[in-house]
Amino acid sequence: MTDLSFVRGEIVGQRPAPRRSTGAVAWMKNNLFSSVGNTIMTVASVLFVLWLIPPLYNFLIGDAVFTDPEGLRGQACRIEGVGACWVFIRARFGFFMYGFYPDSEIWRVNLMFAIGIVLIIPLLVPKMPFVRTAAVLFFVVYPVVAYFLMAGGIFGLRQVPTGQWGGLTLTLIISLIGIILSMPIGILLALGRQSRLPIIKACCVGFIELWRAVPLITVLFMAAVMFPLFMPRGVSPDTLLRAIIGIVLFESAYMAEVVRGGLQAMPRGQYEASAALGLNKVKTMGLIILPQALKHVIPGIVNTFIALFKDTSLVSIIGIFELLNTVRAAGSDVNWSSPTHAVTGYIFAAFVFWIFCFGMSRYSIYMEGRLHTGHKR
Repeated sequence: MTDLSFVRGEIVGQRPAPRRSTGAVAWMKNNLFSSVGNTIMTVASVLFVLWLIPPLYNFLIGDAVFTDPEGLRGQACRIEGVGACWVFIRARFGFFMYGFYPDSEIWRVNLMFAIGIVLIIPLLVPKMPFVRTAAVLFFVVYPVVAYFLMAGGIFGLRQVPTGQWGGLTLTLIISLIGIILSMPIGILLALGRQSRLPIIKACCVGFIELWRAVPLITVLFMAAVMFPLFMPRGVSPDTLLRAIIGIVLFESAYMAEVVRGGLQAMPRGQYEASAALGLNKVKTMGLIILPQALKHVIPGIVNTFIALFKDTSLVSIIGIFELLNTVRAAGSDVNWSSPTHAVTGYIFAAFVFWIFCFGMSRYSIYMEGRLHTGHKR
């Protein structure tokens, strides 16, 4: 029998220590300078950033106008060579936030948002107490309280028509209602599209394909012009309500397809396992299939929410003064006319949209990491 054992008979010489695989230098070597192509791209990107930063800094900060102690308004930004007119944003900040809402009643808007933040925190933060209570209050009680706080007309509150709502407040109202309502409608449409009943399946497929086949701008035009024609004589729904209905129906069709993708990704074994436990179809879908499917499509759901939030700017075409339309309207004020005030307003609006969209994106990443159960790649 051959002896396969091996015994070293001499001392091995000293070897160099292995290279570090962690730290900033190692990360740069592995990600930025791992090959000739990556090195060229890294150097080109650095040169582009170095070329771009100085003019951006000069426009946004270095040469920008932040104060107007002499009350010159637009004249303060008409000096040759000045940058961003931040004093314009500061002066019209209230208009950008609240639109035409009366100044004496703005406390109602602030109170509405304060209540909403207090109620939504337990729903977003894991392991917070009173989650069920907060959910009932947020989804059932809060909409009624928020509406009467904004609209007034009861308890001595001054009545404020929706035509005076505007700014970021209106953008958040439209997007929040659209997100809350489009999600359950989209889930029902996705389940209906997979139904074995021909009538239900045909209706869901027709609804989804109809709303996905037209652009949102067309939907808003139809909601503003055609929707009142289908109502009884003398009944004319509010313009804001029409826009919200159009956005909810439009986004629910896209949400349905996102959810359907998650349902189709579920393996057949999940259905068989629930059947072996004696669960009926409703419990199987509600307790086993749907929670897993929604977890798999979190990126798609949040992507739809982000698109909905940005699409709220389209309601300006039917005369609703959301954030972008208030910026556009304020930019047409002749008292603030200057070469840079309009650009500054759009930069401000873009930054606000970026803050909310980036926040939703990061929260979705957090939820993905928290909910993955060993299958993350």
